[in-house]
Amino acid sequence: MQGKTVLITGANSGIGLATAAELAKQGATVVITSRDISKGQQAVARIKQDSGVDVDMLQLDLASFASIKQCAAAFIEKYPQLHVLINNAGLSLSERQETEDGYEYVLQVNHIGPFLLTRLLEQRLKASAPSRIVNLSSAGHFGARKGMTWDDLQRTKKFGGMAYCEAKLGTIYFSKELARRYKDDHITSFAVNPKFVSTGFGKDGDVSGMQKFFFWVGNLWMLKPEEGALTSIWAASEDEALQYNGCYVQDCAEKAPQPIAEDAEAAAKFWDLSEEWIAKAL
Repeated sequence: MQGKTVLITGANSGIGLATAAELAKQGATVVITSRDISKGQQAVARIKQDSGVDVDMLQLDLASFASIKQCAAAFIEKYPQLHVLINNAGLSLSERQETEDGYEYVLQVNHIGPFLLTRLLEQRLKASAPSRIVNLSSAGHFGARKGMTWDDLQRTKKFGGMAYCEAKLGTIYFSKELARRYKDDHITSFAVNPKFVSTGFGKDGDVSGMQKFFFWVGNLWMLKPEEGALTSIWAASEDEALQYNGCYVQDCAEKAPQPIAEDAEAAAKFWDLSEEWIAKAL
């Protein structure tokens, strides 16, 4: 990874922190983002203390288009290249909330925000090609067996654990469309399932219903963050991964997602909707 610049969202703890530390040790210039500046600074210090390498930090709140634009502008001003973008940040909630931009919170943080950030950094990725986009998905997408609730993606009629499941299905659609649209630009994309990792995600009352079952089962064989980060690191750095452009990957190999995740028309439709959602920010 010598000479490579990597941007990782939500990397002040858990999988993102472990990914940042390892890629920095491999020689990459690593920039992490954190919604909380203090926690981000603590993460930078921890990586320095544990690994002896320096990383940079930018503030980013994916629930705010203004914050996303500020982060992208700050990155572009400071870094002339971007070889790997890792959309790692994510969350789930037990009750519906709206962001300051007027969108359902889970959908914006898990998809709309990363989509906007990716589009804002698109020219950097193209100019730095060959480059990669690593999107964190989840086995939770299997919960969305019927696909997207197209008539209520903003969850104004009914909110529950399906919001997270569909957001992570959307991550797979996003990755597939990135591969299709940017193949000629030599940008490779992945939807990574890190499996069940001990990160604190799913605790403190932020999940309900079906998701409680997922996290209960996951706790039976929970991975350490360093283990959960292995596939993200592989997708970001290994030549072997390049053959899996647009694929759902797990354990450093291609993994079959649920059948509906292979729907190319749904992926294109979700991309078009995403463009509409971020239009006011561009």
